[in-house]
Parts: sequence; C-alpha cells; structure tokens
Amino acid sequence: MTTDSAPRIKITYATLSADNEELHSQFEAALAATRATLGGYHRNYIDGSWRDGDGAFEARSPIDREILLGTFARGTAADVDDAVAAARAAQPAWAATPWRDRLAIIRGAAELISDRLMDYSACMAIEVGKNRIEALGEVEESADLLRYYAQTMEDNAGYDHAMGNLGDAKVHTRSILRPHGVFAVISPFNFPMALATGPSGAALMAGNTVVLKPSTSSPLSAVKLIEAYIDAGVPKGVVNLVMGPGETVGQTLQDHPGIDGIVFTGSYEVGMKLFHSFSKAWPRPCIVEMGGKNPAIVSRKADLEEAAEGIMRSAFGFGGQKCSANSRVYVERPVHDELVRLLVEKTEKLAVGDPLVRANWMGPIIDQRAVDRHQTAVGEARRDGTVFTGGEHLTDGDFAR
Repeated sequence: MTTDSAPRIKITYATLSADNEELHSQFEAALAATRATLGGYHRNYIDGSWRDGDGAFEARSPIDREILLGTFARGTAADVDDAVAAARAAQPAWAATPWRDRLAIIRGAAELISDRLMDYSACMAIEVGKNRIEALGEVEESADLLRYYAQTMEDNAGYDHAMGNLGDAKVHTRSILRPHGVFAVISPFNFPMALATGPSGAALMAGNTVVLKPSTSSPLSAVKLIEAYIDAGVPKGVVNLVMGPGETVGQTLQDHPGIDGIVFTGSYEVGMKLFHSFSKAWPRPCIVEMGGKNPAIVSRKADLEEAAEGIMRSAFGFGGQKCSANSRVYVERPVHDELVRLLVEKTEKLAVGDPLVRANWMGPIIDQRAVDRHQTAVGEARRDGTVFTGGEHLTDGDFAR
C-alpha cells in the first residue's frame, strides 16, 4: 500500500501531455517487469476457484503479433452454467451483507487497482496498444469508478430512506434499494479495465453478483481486475470470470434464464439485437452502450487553437477506437478554413509508432478487421469529400509488420 512519505502519482485523461519524469520512470520499470511475465496460462474464475475450459485461445499484442500476451482458458456453455449457478447461490448472502461492509470491500479494490497502477497500465498498453498516458488514465479511471459508486452509496445512506406518511403517524413506509440478482457484464477491448470495472463494481455495490465475459482481444486486463477483487475480499461466487468467444460464451450469457440483468459494450448491431431479445418472459435490465457520434461545435468566437487541440486529441486518441472519440465537427463558416488548417497542422505532428515508446502518441488499431473497416471508411471519405491529411496504411518499417 502507499504511504504518506510516498504519495501516489495521480493521472487522468486531462493530463495527456503529462511531462513527469517520475511517472515515466515508474512506467518503464513496470513495462520491463510486465514483459517478463507475458505468455502465461490464465484460467477462468468460477465459484472461488481458477479452472480450465475446453482448451485455450491465444491473445497477441496488436503492436507486434509476435508478442504473446498469454493463453486463456476457453469457456464453454457448461462453464457459464456453473458461473451463473455460483453467482445465484452467493447472491442472497452478498445482498444481506451490510452495505457498509460491501462498500469497504469495493473501496479496498479501488485502492489495490491504484496501488497496481503502473503494472496494470503496462499490461494494458501491450495488450491493446494504448500509449502509456491513456493506459494510465484508464486504470486510474477504473479505480475512480469504484470510488464513485461507493461514495454514491454512502451519500445516499445505502438508499434506505423513510417516505412520507400523508399525516398518518401509523403509516411507516420506506424506499429501499433492492438488488436484481445476477448481472452479466460483457466488456469491450477498447476500455478493457474501465468498462469491466464500472459495470461490475456498480452491480456489486448494490448487492448483485456478477459473471464477467471480456473481449477475447483483451482478456488479460479482466484477469487483473478479478485478482484485485479477490485480494480485496470479494467472497467466492460473488464475482466470476468466463473467457471465450462471443458466439459461445457471450451468447450463452445473453440467453441464460439465470441472468437477471446484463451490461454490454460493443457494436450497434450486437447491442440492438441484445436489446430486443434479452427480455423474453419478463422484463430484465439491459444496458447497452454501442458507441456515439460525438460532435464538437466551434463558433466564430471560439479559441481555435484550443478547439483544434481538443478535436485532434479526442478524434485520434487510441486511433479513434472509442465511443468517446470526436467523430464530427460543426463549425461556423467564417472560421472553417482556419480551424481546418490548425487541425491538419496538429494532426501531422502526431508521432505514430510503437505506443510503448514514450515519444509515440498513436499506436496500432486492434486487429485486421479494424484495419479493413478503417480503409473502407477512408475510401468513402475520399469518394464523398476531401481528405486533407492521413488516411494511409503503414506498409513499411518494423511497426507495419
């Protein structure tokens, strides 16, 4: 744990231009240590035990496909059944646990994630190709999400409040938060820790139990999250991890009658199909996050330097592979040309390359399917409009391998 003599370095997405030598030194040390641990075998976590699946699948870094992140147990429908059964068995006792005790465990997990900031960030940077500052920002955001849900629970006194009695002193009514039961959390590759931690942490804080299924492109961050939960004292069966393809593990979770609610982050097509099909015999909570078309609005009175900087960072951070990416700009005509000039100028200064190298700001996109989609989009942009800069696909050099 951290001490008063060694204050923890705080990093957020607002510090993307961080120039902190201590931070970079700590990250480099963590990166070296993480490289030495890659390639191991990681099991599913069900009912308090690490267990094998039906064989294993590999996960490799998009930075260099020669980098094997590890092999991971391939979950099956039977593994999902066991995980849901464990979660259902554990849920009554977890819900009956005083909310302050649940809060202490969740806050403990947040502290462990922050304590392991460098190690988890180095792992994530290799796993999905984020630059170091974005990886650090996401890991700390994961811890902050747990703190937020814990604080919200505390601020609302466990969501147990007396209600009005309409003047009748004999009437005693209360509003009390009740958990739904078992939540499935299906998390994406682009925020492999934050979008697993946020939904699972909120569900756990409210007294639900969880079955987590991460993207097969980024299972290692999910393993790290489960380790933090275990070390913080989350009881067996309360949180479970089943890794494997969406077509099997994900679909089984979606169709499972023992799942009381689901959180999904991913494509519009899959999300909408899930939204329309999840509730069959009775209504069940279904939270789907399917991306956005986030606009920037630039008026003639705007600080164009600041506007261009913000647009560039939002649009091209992590290669634009996130729902929070700025994907369209509305600008008043009198300042259009100058904004475009500044945006092109800033974009052309971006260093593209291995994101593990401090000087590089933009790394690879996640896989070949993403490359193909990008090139299709570029083709449409060239056909329908003007591409002022970029749109190329690296084919030479070590990083283009």
